[in-house]
Amino acid sequence: MKPSLLPGDIRYGASTARHPRDAVQELHAAIAMRDPALTIFYCAPDYDRDELANAMRESFPGQVIGCTTAGEISPAGYMRGSLVGVSLAKTIARVAVGRVDDLSAFELADGERLARGLLDRLADGGPEPTGRRCFGYMLIDGLSMKEEHVVSAIYRELGDIPLMGGSAGDGERFAETHIYHDGAFRRGVCVLAIVETDLPFVVFRTQHFVPSLERMVVTEADVPNRIVSEINGEPAGREYARMVGLEVDKLTPLIFATHPVVVQVGGDYYVRSIQKVNDDESLTFFCAIDEGIVLTVARGVDLVANLLETFTAVRQRVGEPQLVLGCDCILRHLELDRREIKDQVAEIFAANRVVGFSTYGEQFHGMHVNQTFTGVALGSGVSHG
Repeated sequence: MKPSLLPGDIRYGASTARHPRDAVQELHAAIAMRDPALTIFYCAPDYDRDELANAMRESFPGQVIGCTTAGEISPAGYMRGSLVGVSLAKTIARVAVGRVDDLSAFELADGERLARGLLDRLADGGPEPTGRRCFGYMLIDGLSMKEEHVVSAIYRELGDIPLMGGSAGDGERFAETHIYHDGAFRRGVCVLAIVETDLPFVVFRTQHFVPSLERMVVTEADVPNRIVSEINGEPAGREYARMVGLEVDKLTPLIFATHPVVVQVGGDYYVRSIQKVNDDESLTFFCAIDEGIVLTVARGVDLVANLLETFTAVRQRVGEPQLVLGCDCILRHLELDRREIKDQVAEIFAANRVVGFSTYGEQFHGMHVNQTFTGVALGSGVSHG
């Protein structure tokens, strides 16, 4: 492995062509390399998946993973209806990729077995993988409702290796999401890549919400399906609406994006975003919710300033980013539209070479979170001893 980044070691690009083969051809022209360690792509859910899969399989050798999205993030900023991708050369990375199928029957041992197998594969003929040289990147079916279990099981087996990733999307339809691996799109699966590199890197997350004094207790919930029927002993939708100063019939995805709730875990606050209000005034969440949990209505701070601060800290760690694999919650995307600040955020992303997608949820270390921007930034040169 080379100790520094050379031109062409990381390539990224995008296509807005509507026909799958045309889009793949344009992406191939931008990111193809002779001997890739890993190729990652993010695609709009409107493409014909079978045709896109066939074209990707024919055009890109080696290890390729990808997913459908709720919006794409290209080197030029936010996009919709596009195909975006990035490739890493073997000169800068060794990568082991694996998959868990049938998440409906997932057990903790499945995630542990996946992580351990990939670590053993990387260790074969080399040093034991550690967090100084390795990070994990996962893509998971965004409608599986298994993210918490999967990310927890994988992370506990990784030791000190940081982990991040995103839940695949389906635009704003929430009907079906797909993960690409081993030449085909699949549902109900999780793909994990463990990347070993000498380049400096940092895994990070940021959110632009702080807790208010408005607290509520989940008093009745359908935990497996992430549905809260009662808050403070009242119909959940009605009580949440009251706490944000609205009537229940005024609750929309934009309201949920603007007024999320947070839960405190180990001294930090994590967003638990609401997906929708149901006909019976229950609330469906993007994250697992337990009865008895205390939720706090959050208030937003300056999203643009928050991102600038985040990337200032990233640059202090790794220098100028050569690539940031980014997972950005769909609810953040909706908020950017409402506040008309998408262009400002796109400029920040472009300046920091962010490539990724709008998600149905994000994974950070051992947690599944919402309404965050999570990422791994790769710098240039050696910072790991």
